[in-house]
Amino acid sequence: MKKIKIGDTIKVLAGKDKGKTGKVIQVFPHENKVAVEGVNIIKKHLRTRTQGQKGQILELSAPMAVSNVALLCSHCERGVRVGFRVEGKSKTRVCKKCNNDL
Repeated sequence: MKKIKIGDTIKVLAGKDKGKTGKVIQVFPHENKVAVEGVNIIKKHLRTRTQGQKGQILELSAPMAVSNVALLCSHCERGVRVGFRVEGKSKTRVCKKCNNDL
């Protein structure tokens, strides 16, 4: 089980967007990176494909290292480390600060 999943709310700990929060939109487990909505925005320039069409400048959320983000606990309302609790056959993620389920 991974510590950060798609749909989680995270807080950025380091980099140009330090302190911002956002929702995880993509996870790259083999690269240890996550893409977060509204954080680490890059601009990509697209050429015209056919004559008469206009070029575009797209704003995309670039992937950032998992080590630079922390999961936001809804109970503590701050970035926390993640632990696991195993009860029978189910495994759940747990906040290390308040010991509540995430």
